[in-house]
Amino acid sequence: MVYRVWAEETMERILKKLEYTAEKIGPRFPHVTKGAEFDEKKPSFWTNGFWPGILWIAYKYTKNEKYASIAREIEEKLDIVLDEFDLIDHDAGFIWLLSAGASYRKDKNDKSRRRVLKAASFLASRFNTKGNFIRAWNSDPCVVIIDCMMNLPLLYWASNVVGDPRFRHVAEAHAKTVLKYFIRPDGSVNHIVGFDTETGEYEKVYDGQGASPDSAWSRGTAWALYGLALSYRHLKDEAFLNASKRVANFFLANLPEDMVCHWDFRVEKNADTPKDTSAAACAACGLLELSEFVSGAEGENYKEKAYQILRSLCDNYSNLDNKDDHAILFGGTGNAPKNMDINVGLIYGDYFFLEGVSRLAGNREIHWYSDEL
Repeated sequence: MVYRVWAEETMERILKKLEYTAEKIGPRFPHVTKGAEFDEKKPSFWTNGFWPGILWIAYKYTKNEKYASIAREIEEKLDIVLDEFDLIDHDAGFIWLLSAGASYRKDKNDKSRRRVLKAASFLASRFNTKGNFIRAWNSDPCVVIIDCMMNLPLLYWASNVVGDPRFRHVAEAHAKTVLKYFIRPDGSVNHIVGFDTETGEYEKVYDGQGASPDSAWSRGTAWALYGLALSYRHLKDEAFLNASKRVANFFLANLPEDMVCHWDFRVEKNADTPKDTSAAACAACGLLELSEFVSGAEGENYKEKAYQILRSLCDNYSNLDNKDDHAILFGGTGNAPKNMDINVGLIYGDYFFLEGVSRLAGNREIHWYSDEL
């Protein structure tokens, strides 16, 4: 009960802030926020579903049409990406599940449904049948990244809504490849793995956004934790549940005292080592998802740790009472190896924080799965 009381009080604070920031940001594509300034991305950028995702959660609690109206306008702006096929990569789930998918849940409108199904079809078309993986970027046909685990729910959604298992088959095959080549025995996670395009054979691990190929990038760990738990929800294959638990236990065992991770678990830590609040917020959501499938003290522990992470983010890394800063959280790290976007507000960190708080407050309408689940 203590979780829900805190979450409901925190949700009120978030919604009060959003009353102001929704007006200031409007139907645009925020990515990184520094104070009252944010950099707006082109429609095809991978983070462009998170702002409408936030707005739809706000609408659920307030029924304020302002939020729905802004979210719908963003959804329409994203049509150019669907129309220009070569702008789409593996991040289609991040963009359209949180925008058109959330819109369809409310209105059951055919336009939103078709948008999500188009995006799912494009994502499925990236599947390499030799290697059983979904290609990540358009610039390199043989690279796969752990982030895609969080985009597989787009394919599960499509199969559930149209009653056609072919989308789910693609997602399951990719997820099994991730189990084999990305999840290490200790629960740490590779970020980028290369395969041969023609044969599908494994080639090498790249460093990506981690400090080195064998380090442990914290946001990639969070993508895996949550994405594997979501795949278990849809597939009911114990291998995904066990892998998610292994990643979760690694994540939790390597947290600092304040429960908010640094950008990489295997870098030398000092007072200046950047944290990544976006990774912490995503992991908290993954722990809450995981807690629904794990019984007894183990499941309660995952829920308790999720609460502790969200509570620390709120108490130590939030701008909830600062109207002069549009971000909900500060302390996000976009890309540490490139020294890019350090200690900033990240729209996806804000989204996952809001989702986590809403889940603790009892919200069951999670954007990552359809009403059929």
